[in-house]
Amino acid sequence: MTDSIHGIVFNIQRFAIHDGPGIRTTVFFKGCPLRCWWCHNPESHKILPEKFDGCNLRRGFDQSFTMNKDEVGKEISADELMIEIVKDRLFFEESGGGVTFSGGEPLMQSEFLTVLLKECKSLGIHSAVDTSGFTSEDILNQVAPNVDLFLFDLKLMNDDVHEKYTGVSNQIILKNLIELDQLGKRIIIRIPIVPEITDTNENLFAIRGFISYLNNVIEVNLLPYHRAGEGKYQRYKKENRMNDTVTSDKKNLENIRQFFSELKCKVKIGG
Repeated sequence: MTDSIHGIVFNIQRFAIHDGPGIRTTVFFKGCPLRCWWCHNPESHKILPEKFDGCNLRRGFDQSFTMNKDEVGKEISADELMIEIVKDRLFFEESGGGVTFSGGEPLMQSEFLTVLLKECKSLGIHSAVDTSGFTSEDILNQVAPNVDLFLFDLKLMNDDVHEKYTGVSNQIILKNLIELDQLGKRIIIRIPIVPEITDTNENLFAIRGFISYLNNVIEVNLLPYHRAGEGKYQRYKKENRMNDTVTSDKKNLENIRQFFSELKCKVKIGG
């Protein structure tokens, strides 16, 4: 560990139960190369800390790691962040949990992330990385050996449609997912269920078909679109393209769960 390695995070959520197995501490990294229409963390897009006048938002940090009420994002050293993570070690050990690095896109800060992952591994703390998969092969190979579990987003299989709704091509994403599978990494696929965008017969058939060729997917999570992040778009003065979209009903979600249950892995609604 070296105190010279710093990164930018915008939240630390303790006692998380939807970001991997057991009780977890989820660290949210600033910065994301995608611009998904349904993103519920638009404050994560830019990698540097930002100030928003009058937002009056208090993030869920420990008291020793608090931002001003009008700030989103804080620079922190790897040593300082590990101190925060280790505070919850007892809960990890008792529940089979650990730390999840999320975002934003944690792979955008790969050097910082790699240092943290190596330290977690040396301490026996289970680590998960929640990723869009949009990164270079070099970064993927740098990070992967120290990751216990990947939470890998799989959104849209048609490349043109993917680029329309996320701002990037899916080619490198699919390639990286195959690479992780071939490396034997444990993978949970997370599919956002967004009405009329990801939730189409064509897309869901294509996703299921793609997953069926992978060998190390241990679970599929169906993540219903929700409107909980709507207020953030006003607060942070960002365009909300999902104003008229409503979440899927329970019957539709259950039908999708049954559709994916043909795969040789656990399938559940939610993370």
